[in-house]
Amino acid sequence: MDTVVARKNRKNKYWILALPLFLFAGYAVYSAVTKKRSLVVHRGEVVIKTVEDDYFEDFLVFQAKVEPLNSMLLNVIEGGSVQEIFVENGDHVTQGQPLVKLYNPNTELGYMTQETSIIEQINNLNKGKLDLRNQELNLAKDLVAIEHDYQDAKTLYDLNQKLFKQEILAKNEWDKTAENFRFQKERKNIIEQSIRKEKQANQLQISQMSQSQGIMYKSLEILRKNKKNFLVTAPVSGRLSSFEPVLGKNYIAGETIGKIDVMKGYKLIADVDEFYLEKIAEGQKGSIDYKNKTLTVTVAKVIPEVKNGKFLVELNFNGADETDLRQGLSFGVRLTLSGKVKTLVLSKGSFYQETAGRWIFVVDGDKAVRRAIKTGRENPLYYEILGGLKAGEKVVTSSYADYKEVQELNIEK
Repeated sequence: MDTVVARKNRKNKYWILALPLFLFAGYAVYSAVTKKRSLVVHRGEVVIKTVEDDYFEDFLVFQAKVEPLNSMLLNVIEGGSVQEIFVENGDHVTQGQPLVKLYNPNTELGYMTQETSIIEQINNLNKGKLDLRNQELNLAKDLVAIEHDYQDAKTLYDLNQKLFKQEILAKNEWDKTAENFRFQKERKNIIEQSIRKEKQANQLQISQMSQSQGIMYKSLEILRKNKKNFLVTAPVSGRLSSFEPVLGKNYIAGETIGKIDVMKGYKLIADVDEFYLEKIAEGQKGSIDYKNKTLTVTVAKVIPEVKNGKFLVELNFNGADETDLRQGLSFGVRLTLSGKVKTLVLSKGSFYQETAGRWIFVVDGDKAVRRAIKTGRENPLYYEILGGLKAGEKVVTSSYADYKEVQELNIEK
C-alpha cells in the first residue's frame, strides 16, 4: 500500500524570509524622510548675533548734496550763435551784468522790418489826425463866413422891418429881405449842427488813433527791447554755475545755458529709493555730522515723481547760517521716521535676502536649528522682531545661500 506524503507549502516560507527585508526597507525610508537634513559648517564661516531687548528707532540714512537755497536758470530769449563771452563759469556776477552776446542776422533783419512798418503806421496816423484837425479848421472858417452873412441879413432885416412899418419900403423888397434872413438863419443852424457832429466824430477818430498810436509805441518799445535780448545779462546777483557757452555755437530760444546760484543760504538735495516714498513727509527731522558738529535738518519738500527708482527730497538746515558750508559737499543724512520704542531687535545681516525674515537658524550649543520667526520694521542697523525669538538667543545672520534646504547646522570650531 502506497503512503501519502504531504507537500510542504514553500510560499509561507518565502513570506517569512522576505518580511525582515520589507521591515528594514520601510525603516530606512522612514528615517530618510523624517531625519533632519543637516550640514557641517566651521565657526569662521558664519556670523552669530544675539537678539537684544533694546530701543528701536525707525530711521533712514541716505546721501545728500549741498545746493544753494535759491537758484535761477539762465535761458536764451532770442536764439542765435555765440558772438562774445564776457564771464566764466564760477564767477560772481551782479544783476544786469553782461554774460554772453548772441547774433542772429535773420532775426535782426526781421526786427528792422517790423520797426520800419510800425514807424510808418504811426506816421500815417499822425497824418490822419492832422487832416481831421485841418478839416475842423476849414469848417470853422466856413462858419465865420456864414455867421457874417447871417449878421448882415439880420441887420438888413431889422432895418427894413422898421421902414416897412413906416410904409417907406415896398412890400416886395420887404419880402425879399425876410426870405433872405430866414435862409441865412436856417443855413447857420444847419452848418452849426453839422460842425458839432463833425467835431464829435473827429474827436472819436482822433481818440481811437491816439489809442492805436499808444499801442504801436508800446510795440515799438517791446521790439527795441527784444533787440537787446541778444545780450544775455544776469537777472540776479550770485555765482555762475553750469555755464559753458562756446563761441560760434548756436542756441535756440528758451534753451538753458547755465544758472545763477543766489548765495544766501543752502539746502540739501537727495535721491532716495522709491521704497521710502510713503515713509518720508514734509516736516520730518534729521541730522548730519559736519566738522565735529551735529547739524539738524528738516524735510522741506518731497517730489513724488519717480525716475530710475529714485525720488527727490529737499531738506533745509535749521540755524546753520553760520557754518562754513560749500556747494557740492556730500553728507550722510540720518532721517528720523518715528520715535524710539522698546522691543526685540536683531542686527541686520545677509540672511534676510534668502529668508525675507520668515525663518532663521537659532544657535544651541554646537548646533543651529531652523526656526520660523516674524519681523517688523527695519532701519539701517536693526530688524524689529515680532515673534519666534527671545532676548538673549543667538542666531546666524550671515548669508543662507548654501543653507536654503538645510534644517540644522553642525558648527565646528
